[in-house]
Amino acid sequence: MACKHLNIKVTGKVQGVWFRKYTQDKAQSLNLNGFVRNEPDGSVYVEAESDDDTKLDELVQWLHQGSPLSKVEKVKILEEKPCQNFDGFVIQR
Repeated sequence: MACKHLNIKVTGKVQGVWFRKYTQDKAQSLNLNGFVRNEPDGSVYVEAESDDDTKLDELVQWLHQGSPLSKVEKVKILEEKPCQNFDGFVIQR
């Protein structure tokens, strides 16, 4: 199976609620590569990739729920593209 790369935007109450750390933990538990970061508009931006579609789907499903204190309004997959060959899953500051 070919590697798939997703660019995802999460909106709602997703900053200041440990959203990035929980996202990193979830992605690492699924052996996904990529990163998560806060955006100036208050959203959270995620890039994740894997050659296992079901693991990417599981992350996207999790993002709809988010961290315990978050209130996710919308999860939008902005783009699917070939993998960037990230090494691990990190929080970008």
